[in-house]
Amino acid sequence: MNVREALKISIDTGKMISAGYLSDLTDAEMMKRPCPGCNHITWQVGHLIASEHSMIEKVAPGSMPELPAGFAEKYTKETAHSDNPADFHTKAELMAAFEVTNAGTLSALEKMSDADFDKPTGVEYAPTGASMFAMQGCHWLMHAGQWAVVRRQCGRAPMF
Repeated sequence: MNVREALKISIDTGKMISAGYLSDLTDAEMMKRPCPGCNHITWQVGHLIASEHSMIEKVAPGSMPELPAGFAEKYTKETAHSDNPADFHTKAELMAAFEVTNAGTLSALEKMSDADFDKPTGVEYAPTGASMFAMQGCHWLMHAGQWAVVRRQCGRAPMF
């Protein structure tokens, strides 16, 4: 196994678990917050998509498909407090953007040279190209832990 294959496993695992947790949630349930002060799932998913797009563009400029117009602006720290569903995309729109972004990430991963994985990013939490790709699966899973709580609050059985 090489670094590219290992990173793909990590990204795919994050996608599988995240998509599973989101699969049967309604738009209304995705607006629930796991506890006061936490972000609702709709905002988190938009944030994850915008972040993934930005991070991969940092290590592979020009590689990512465009996000819908105004997408990233809907998922900033300043918008996280809103509980108005009209301020965000629907679950269907988010999942479509998720698929396009994930495909872009995997395509960029395939095109990285071995030397590209060692290049510094200038980002403290992901200092190399390889760590920036590794961050994708981890970032989704970090947020998915909160989704498990919301799922239980909605009466769903544990999934994983």
